[in-house]
Amino acid sequence: MKKWLLASAAVLLISILSACGRNDSSVSKTEEEKGLLSDGKLVVGVTAGPHEKITEKVKELAAKEGLDIEIKVFTDYVMPNVALDEKEIDMNSFQTEPFFDAMKKDRNLDLIKVGETVTFPMGIYSLTVKDIKDLKDGAKIGLPSDPTNSGRALLLFEKAGLLKLKEGNGLNSTVRDIVENSHNYKFIELDSAQIARQLEELDAAAINTNFAMEAGFTPSKDAIFIESKDSPFVNLVAVRTENKDDEVIQKFLDLYHSVEVKSYIEEIFEGSIIPSW
Repeated sequence: MKKWLLASAAVLLISILSACGRNDSSVSKTEEEKGLLSDGKLVVGVTAGPHEKITEKVKELAAKEGLDIEIKVFTDYVMPNVALDEKEIDMNSFQTEPFFDAMKKDRNLDLIKVGETVTFPMGIYSLTVKDIKDLKDGAKIGLPSDPTNSGRALLLFEKAGLLKLKEGNGLNSTVRDIVENSHNYKFIELDSAQIARQLEELDAAAINTNFAMEAGFTPSKDAIFIESKDSPFVNLVAVRTENKDDEVIQKFLDLYHSVEVKSYIEEIFEGSIIPSW
């Protein structure tokens, strides 16, 4: 009789433990299926340079709030969105909205903007002239090759008086839309991340601020022509659509939009980067 009771008790205990195990698994699986992000850790993709530095400041503040931020640095404009879509990172902070929208459409990415960050005015740089008006006829001028930044650079060149574009295309303008080039400038499209490194081979070039700063330029001082401070190209934070309402995302945005981060940007970057929230 005692053996029977002991066996029954053992079976009951195993059943209870098994049931507990199944419940825990079920809960975990449900959370995983929902795609919820951990409220204690966030992997953030950024490009090297200013975005990296600003996110380091956010990370510092986040640690005091119990949020562990891991920063993953990229050296191009494509992989941060691909990595986000493939769940290698939880969010990214590096791009303008026109670029983001174009890449989402081209690659069918299920990503969404959740907040705005800073504006990086694009500038024209040169190692040989100090004034845009001093560029010689036939000068070689570099610009980014990706469609969004290429159109942005061409609009900047037009504003600087280097060329005239066909009306109506705006940001979608390409070098084929140049309708007036009286100085016979040669416009050369190059990878955005490489332009600053190839500036010695050019007379001038339009360079995105993060890459210009990475190359040692101070945009507000070194650019021979730069976008105005009311530039519409505000950078953003992107996440997977399934995570847009996660509490940890809002926690990150609150920290990014804090007085401490704004003061840090204004002090460190001396007007070359503008807080835009």
